[in-house]
Amino acid sequence: MALGRRRLLIVFAGTGGLALAGCGQQEPAPRPATLRFDPPPGTRDVDARTPGRVTVTDGTLRSVEWIDETGRQLPGASAPDHRTWTSAEPLGYGHIYTAKAVAHGETGDVTATTTCSTVQPQQLIDVSLRSANLVELTENDTYGVGFVLVAHFDEPVDRAAAEPHLKVTTEPAVTGAWYWLDDQNAHWRPEQYHAPGTRITIAAEFFGVALGEGRYGLRDQRVSVIIGPSHVAIADDNTKQIEVFDNGTLVRTMPTSMGRGGTAVVGGRFMSFWTRPGIYTVLDRKDPVIMDSATYGLPTNSGLGYRTSINHAVRISHDGIFVHELAASMWAQGSTNVSHGCLNLSPNDAAWFYDFVIPGDVVEVRNTGGDPLDIWQNGDWGMPWSDWLRGGTHT
Repeated sequence: MALGRRRLLIVFAGTGGLALAGCGQQEPAPRPATLRFDPPPGTRDVDARTPGRVTVTDGTLRSVEWIDETGRQLPGASAPDHRTWTSAEPLGYGHIYTAKAVAHGETGDVTATTTCSTVQPQQLIDVSLRSANLVELTENDTYGVGFVLVAHFDEPVDRAAAEPHLKVTTEPAVTGAWYWLDDQNAHWRPEQYHAPGTRITIAAEFFGVALGEGRYGLRDQRVSVIIGPSHVAIADDNTKQIEVFDNGTLVRTMPTSMGRGGTAVVGGRFMSFWTRPGIYTVLDRKDPVIMDSATYGLPTNSGLGYRTSINHAVRISHDGIFVHELAASMWAQGSTNVSHGCLNLSPNDAAWFYDFVIPGDVVEVRNTGGDPLDIWQNGDWGMPWSDWLRGGTHT
């Protein structure tokens, strides 16, 4: 009995061994290369920022042609492993592309083609990056601690669509916010004056961005500016003096004569002769400048108007307020207000102040009559921070 059992096991083992020896491993069938296009074939209204891309599976790329409606070849390059090709530039606006790719796999060459079209804007919108003086920023410009960044769009835009693409960074970091005056103009500032030495960089990334009603952004921009020393001038109507501070140190005190006050209606237009209280910033300087009251609605033949050449004029508002030389009012400077709204100085003080300031420097006017300075006049810094925050699209 025991011997018979051992013989049976040997037979089974031998049979199993013979069966295994007789089974060969099958070779897998060759696989063809597979091509994929991005954007996918037939896609319309492709985002202008999108690159063209070809990917091959189970093979390598031999060639790629990505051609627009004019016959222009879209530049691009294959990855080192020749499994992907990516265009060197985005697809752009208003193009119809035909692409052809050839890949080599185990079954030989495979060819595939595709077509796609990109979004066609009804209008392209550009944005101008400026300071409060409405002059476009250039790289490494220097501004005072009251610098306000202005983004001006060619046409009205969807604020909520535009604001995320206006990216401001500062070194050192500080929190700032945008305030929209209207659908074409947004201003940016922090809660307090900038620290001297701060670098402010604005990236306006609008190429390919939908801005409402068929409008799209024209281009991307990037520029940075530097904040210079802290120059703050405080004009106090209680003392009729302007105290000028350089990085917190009082460096000059200048007698002044400001707006004489009162109002009038001239030619149906309401006119105020106050130097409005508020925080102004230096916009620009001219020496000399022709001051013509008619440009602000006060005709020269009205009995109150003027047209005259003024030396060492520092403009601080968009409606014609200057800190400037006027020797004729020196008898009143420091004691009486006699101007139409400007801040008069002696020739020596005006020349010094003209040479001292740069755009963005601060001029605070205190204790005068009349309505507070409005934002459209260059009164950004006078708005309480809580009100400023309500002017953005994040609220």
